[in-house]
Amino acid sequence: MLVAVFAGDGIGPEIMAQARRVLDALDLGLRFEEGLVGGAAYKAVGHPLPPETLDVAKRADAILFGAVGDFDCDHLERHLRPEQAILGLRKALTLFSNLRPAKVFPQLAGASALKQEVASAIDLLIVRELNGDVYFGEKGMRKTADGLREGYDVMSYNEAEVRRIAHSAFKAAQVRRGKLCSVDKANVLETSQLWRDVVIEVAAEYPDVELSHMYVDNAAMQLVRNPGQFDVIVTGNLFGDILSDQASMCVGSIGMLASASLDANGKGLYEPIHGSAPDIAGQGKANPLATILSAAMMLRYSLGMAEAADRIEGAVAKALEGGARSFDLGGTMTTQQMGDAVLAVL
Repeated sequence: MLVAVFAGDGIGPEIMAQARRVLDALDLGLRFEEGLVGGAAYKAVGHPLPPETLDVAKRADAILFGAVGDFDCDHLERHLRPEQAILGLRKALTLFSNLRPAKVFPQLAGASALKQEVASAIDLLIVRELNGDVYFGEKGMRKTADGLREGYDVMSYNEAEVRRIAHSAFKAAQVRRGKLCSVDKANVLETSQLWRDVVIEVAAEYPDVELSHMYVDNAAMQLVRNPGQFDVIVTGNLFGDILSDQASMCVGSIGMLASASLDANGKGLYEPIHGSAPDIAGQGKANPLATILSAAMMLRYSLGMAEAADRIEGAVAKALEGGARSFDLGGTMTTQQMGDAVLAVL
């Protein structure tokens, strides 16, 4: 099986190197092909997602992605900025279903900003729609009748887009605890009213899943008040972006959370949810565990290697139990030393 490896910018190459070490140690017979993305690609060839990279992504069985973002590129036109690489891949490959698990490792419960007894109960999955909403709607700058500058971004979903992500979320809930909370803002947004109506329609096909609804502002509050109530959360692109980052800090560190972005057939792009952190790039301070756990998700969801995924996740847990701590977790271990700790368990 072919895995596309796109390390990207900032700490991307450092954390990717540790994930590759773990995958190589398992000797799974995988083939790897690298490609340039983000600011690194722009500086090399003038575009954040070169045709050659997109070709690798289309041919691969799965994609392992590092991070994109480069302060040197902030002055570029929007379509040339590093972040367009990930948006372009999602669109070109129709990666519409983003899975972001948030679960507290018992060894890290004390690292959460929440009370330890509250944080310990966190074991949820956020299913975020990726191809629609305000991020992909019509946008631009204009002037009002009285000459004021005005920016606009159109939020929209059609029922097919909502139905597709709803099925993905219900199926995820079926293999977890059978509870799905749909998050919207149906009291003020027509987009959200359609979202809620379609989710209710889809629910009829999943009688074994308990469906509830919550407005996004209340959901944000409940994530810090009583996160243990959630099993699977399904929501749109904008709300999902915000809530998943909030959930990451509830579990202790954004450096611990993996993610998967899947198409309708299970092909996916796997990446840590943190950014490129250019301020610490090259210093050995980055936590590679989110990337290593993303590799485990890749094995489970796209490559059919659940046993190998279990081994990686178990090794991460035992490394933490043994005291392995990177800087974001209050420790002093370097990026490579954290990788060493996982490899030692494997």
